[in-house]
Amino acid sequence: MKKAVVTGAKGWLGSRLVTHLSQGLPDYPQADPYQVVPSDIEDADLRKPEDCRHLMKGMEGSVLFHTAGIIHPKNVQEFYNINVGATKNLLRAAKEAGVSRAVVVSSNSVCGNNPHPDHLFDEDSPYNPYMNYGRSKMEMEEVVRASGVEYVIVRAPWFYGPNQPPRQTTFFQMIKKGMFPQVGDGTNQRSMAYVDNLCHGLQLAAEVGEAAGEVYWIADLRPYSMGEIIETVGEALRAQGYQVRPNRFRLPWIVGEVATLVDYTLQRFGLYHQKFHVLSEMNKNIAATVEKARNELGYEPKVALFEGMKRSIAWLNEEGLEV
Repeated sequence: MKKAVVTGAKGWLGSRLVTHLSQGLPDYPQADPYQVVPSDIEDADLRKPEDCRHLMKGMEGSVLFHTAGIIHPKNVQEFYNINVGATKNLLRAAKEAGVSRAVVVSSNSVCGNNPHPDHLFDEDSPYNPYMNYGRSKMEMEEVVRASGVEYVIVRAPWFYGPNQPPRQTTFFQMIKKGMFPQVGDGTNQRSMAYVDNLCHGLQLAAEVGEAAGEVYWIADLRPYSMGEIIETVGEALRAQGYQVRPNRFRLPWIVGEVATLVDYTLQRFGLYHQKFHVLSEMNKNIAATVEKARNELGYEPKVALFEGMKRSIAWLNEEGLEV
């Protein structure tokens, strides 16, 4: 049986990936399951080299899926301690252990924002990191390339789906109340990834031999406008029996730029505020093409926005969580 190590296995993406590799997911059955690293090692602190060595012990020939990272920290330094420093420790241990390949999850933030709504990032787009999170992920990619471990880098956008954290549930609740802030006219484009599509892409990145040393964007088939995202979540909520108020919460485009300035200023002083950061991105175009992954990995995402959002809401209901 194939062996895999999944970092961040208790997180949103990592927990779903463990299920996919070991059992399969509804749209992506697993014909050849992986033996995933035991759960008692999942609490490893990757900032500690000894924990990384313990995690990788006996994993010669396995695939390392590195999903662990931090998006919304308490302070800016955590971006670099976790996204960069921990990755360096992990890959050093992985090389010593003799893993066969590392599939490392990066972010759209390494490329920043598209210059206009019709532009799509691809794998040749230059680095233009968005603030410290984007810079930490850029430096992480540089660490991966210099590690001496066979690797594939997967750039993931905003994803959605089962196992979601409270911040994503808050997003649904605000739309249900008609109180989600649309900044600007809502035409700005966002790539998104249903989490099962992303898990499928990660497995392909692990198993396609020619993918070694490559970078891939993994997302839904096409980007969505911000207005479409808000409206589709509302439609999915209605389809699940919820009463949804019309969303009349509109903010001028300039509000996003003011939030960007505040976010940037706070981060210059080493501080981080999640709400300002999220608001700063609400008027931005952040979109990519997945053509390289389709052509080279055989990646074909099976779930699009409406169906994926319906499943997200159904999962919340199954878990007894309030929308």
